[in-house]
Amino acid sequence: MGRYLGDLRFALRQLRLNPTFTAVAVLSLALGIGANTAIFQLIDAIRLRSLPVGSPQELAYLDFTKDAKRSGWWSTRSATFTSAQWDSLRAHQAAFSGVMAWSAQQFNLTEGGKARYAEGLFVSGDFFNLLHIPASVGRVFTAQDDQPGCGSPGAVISDSFWRGEFGGDPAVTNRNVRLDGRLFPVIGVTAPGFFGVEIGHRFDVAVPTCSDPMFWEPGKGRIPTRTAWWLSIMGRLKPGWTLERAKAQIDTIAPAIMRESLPSSYRADGARKFLANKLTVTSGATGVSGLRRQYEDPLWILLATTGLVLLIACANLANLLLARASVREREIAVRQAIGASRARLIGQLLSESMLLALLGAALGAALAALLSRGLIAFLTTEGNHMFVGLGIDWRVLGFTAAIAIATCLLFGLAPALRATRVSPASVMRASGRGLTAGRERFSLRRALVVAQVAMSLVLLAGAMLFVRSLQKLLAVDPGFRPEGIVAVSVDYRAAHYPKERILEVRRQMLEKLRLRTGAISAGEISMTPVSGSGWDQNTWAEGAAGPRVDTMFNRSGPGYFRTMGTSFVAGRDFDEHDTLTAPKVAIVNEEFARRIFHGKNPVGRSFRREESAEKPDSLFLVVGLVRNTKYYELREDFRPIAFVPAGQDDDPGHGETFVLRTNAPLGEFFHAAEGAVAEIHPGLGIDFRVLTTQIQESLMRDRLMAALAGAFGILAGGLAVLGLYGVIAYMVARRRNEIGVRIALGASRRGVIGLVLREAVILLAIGLTVGIALAAWAGQAAASLVYGLKPRDPVILGGAVALLAMVALFASYGPAWRASRLQPMDALRDE
Repeated sequence: MGRYLGDLRFALRQLRLNPTFTAVAVLSLALGIGANTAIFQLIDAIRLRSLPVGSPQELAYLDFTKDAKRSGWWSTRSATFTSAQWDSLRAHQAAFSGVMAWSAQQFNLTEGGKARYAEGLFVSGDFFNLLHIPASVGRVFTAQDDQPGCGSPGAVISDSFWRGEFGGDPAVTNRNVRLDGRLFPVIGVTAPGFFGVEIGHRFDVAVPTCSDPMFWEPGKGRIPTRTAWWLSIMGRLKPGWTLERAKAQIDTIAPAIMRESLPSSYRADGARKFLANKLTVTSGATGVSGLRRQYEDPLWILLATTGLVLLIACANLANLLLARASVREREIAVRQAIGASRARLIGQLLSESMLLALLGAALGAALAALLSRGLIAFLTTEGNHMFVGLGIDWRVLGFTAAIAIATCLLFGLAPALRATRVSPASVMRASGRGLTAGRERFSLRRALVVAQVAMSLVLLAGAMLFVRSLQKLLAVDPGFRPEGIVAVSVDYRAAHYPKERILEVRRQMLEKLRLRTGAISAGEISMTPVSGSGWDQNTWAEGAAGPRVDTMFNRSGPGYFRTMGTSFVAGRDFDEHDTLTAPKVAIVNEEFARRIFHGKNPVGRSFRREESAEKPDSLFLVVGLVRNTKYYELREDFRPIAFVPAGQDDDPGHGETFVLRTNAPLGEFFHAAEGAVAEIHPGLGIDFRVLTTQIQESLMRDRLMAALAGAFGILAGGLAVLGLYGVIAYMVARRRNEIGVRIALGASRRGVIGLVLREAVILLAIGLTVGIALAAWAGQAAASLVYGLKPRDPVILGGAVALLAMVALFASYGPAWRASRLQPMDALRDE
């Protein structure tokens, strides 16, 4: 142990004698290790880490297989099962000691005015007990709290919500929390550290599933509706049961569950497909997450990217250590001559590398904490408050330690072996000029630079691919002009309007908003475009025998298309005559006309929409044709869309969205809109979405990949150029005498510059050739993440090659220019 401590003290003295080298080495390693650790920390939190619950390995998640056929109302990100299937599953299952259900829901905490949302959960009575989550204050739910028709259920809140909303009041169980205008008594606070079972979201308030009818009109809601998909289900395996055995048991009861939960509204063909559905059982130990599905592949790609950055940094450091070894070769030769073994010297040199790696890892861990939290902040939006537990666990610590050891070996071992390979006698005979800086060592430095250039080209091409993909997405014409559009969503539930009054209230609301805000134009819409919400049904041309077309629907009012800047190709807009008593009409887009009417002018033609088995098919007369617009997202191809008038809604809901085009400052607009809504009823809730912001947030994954890949690509390119510069500068110093002789014999400055640059061109050419092949191969991994580009896009590859080559040659010109200014006498004086 004393010998190792002595080696470390010696290494520390050597590093202190070379502060510039130490600073460059530690910073390079810190950037590489920090980036790798940050990305792995996110992967660990999203994909690998178990839920903070009791015995998470016993949890199993139930879902439908990917080929399942279902239709209906999907009201939440937790939408997997219906209430009827939940009841049937509980009655038939034998694999679990207990099962639980939950559904995510945002609750408005305010009483009128601008909405302020809490992340809520509807949970079954055994939810907390099944997860072994105790209460720190009060109690959690039991099965008795979740009974059909529960009158005044309580609410269980999270520890963070308790501290933030109630100031950590120990008497919180004597207080209420307002959820969407309804008061719920707080019955308990969960233990600290529990955030729920969804990775990426942290629950604030939980209420029993039996309370769902309280948020709907009498007779409505999701519990009695067999086509309302809103629940997710987990179970805890019985002792001795495995996932495979549980899946086999669930397979045997799946037909009974489908029969008992078959919606009566399904037609014969839909019912047949529904009854054939199967269920699957997977591990629930790490929770469930839409974030995982969306970001898992990008994070693995980013981890590979940061790994390449670290390899490039290691290659740079190996080159630096080889240069240092040339300077210290006499010292090493003398120590060998007086009896030091080669193994002892290698160990001492590796101690310097290990110390550098440890310092880089320590600084990298600090950078990783900042970077990982910055990434979460980048992905968090006003409408999506992302929560990811970024605590340090054994996997993150092990990963960082493994990287530190690997980097030590990667950049330290080869220089140490090369530095101790040459015999002391040959070094002494060289009279200090250094024999170890021979062809073999210089070949290693060349190989390292070639590797750096190749890997840098891969990263630079990837960066340009993601940046160009984002540019193409931002340049997509969505079919409307989002600039200046504000969506105002109003919740009418607090006013308890009868259904027959809602359409009139909506018209009054639109007029109030238009007048109070001074909007240029305004219109009503059920779902704003590129919001992720959708409504589709089958349609076909009246009298046609062709196949039915899956068509997207939306409900709009007069002025909507003018407000959005979507132009009419033919026909008219909706007007005040399109009421419940008038014939049903629709406005369709160009894609609808192409698919349903084979490109003919649809105005004046009719189409039918397939309804449930309990209703006849609807017949619509097309009165207008508009340009194509995006529906779900910018990436998609244009879909057939049919707009139906808001005035013909025979079952209006408890909320609606109004779009207004304005050039007023947003603060003034929001204040005026709140005043307009309060004039109608002071208890109405209101929420705002700026359409340009909504579109930007829909591209969050693309923006993340473009930003990080771009940053890492620039960093990698800079490191590779630095490595090439170092090798060329070293080559000039090594050939100083030769260059002096050439100049003395009449070589021109241009010839000397060409001689030096020829070396750089050769290294670049080899590195770029290898890099092009690697980039073309690696690009396939990003094929699903880019838009409008091929992974092997020749323009992207050509641009990356040109950019890297230009910068590298520019950097190499410095040593070449200095070589051309060398005075022969100065060079020959050293001979």
